[in-house]
Amino acid sequence: MSFWDGTSFGNDAAADFAGELDEAAPEQRVAMVGELLTRTAATTDADIASCPGGEFGVIEAARAVAAAALVAAQREGGEPIRGSYGPTTAMPPFPRSFTGLAVDALDRITATQAWHDDDWADPENAPAWHRTVLSLRKVLDPPQRETLFDL
Repeated sequence: MSFWDGTSFGNDAAADFAGELDEAAPEQRVAMVGELLTRTAATTDADIASCPGGEFGVIEAARAVAAAALVAAQREGGEPIRGSYGPTTAMPPFPRSFTGLAVDALDRITATQAWHDDDWADPENAPAWHRTVLSLRKVLDPPQRETLFDL
């Protein structure tokens, strides 16, 4: 799989996913994003280890990051998908429950060994890729401000 930049759609797997979304009917797009996030969040270390070369982990994770970016784009503080490799058709509104699914999927991705391996992304794009994933996580689950006393 090739990474050409550190954005959520800056790799082969995510660009392919965008193409699949463009070809699908609007109601199918919601299901496709939800199923991908659910599957990624439920992935176990054994699932990843059983795939030769870790391909399942990297490809599936790149697609899930793209799905999380689509969900984050519809949330407060989210940014629209930019670049020529994301979906060209408008995404239907995603259910609020997808926010938690996206957080769980990103948490699963960042907990895998593949996330820490040097071959996760092209070396020159890896730092930007990591920043992208972590910023999506922050949009989807922003830090909560704790108030001890309400004045």
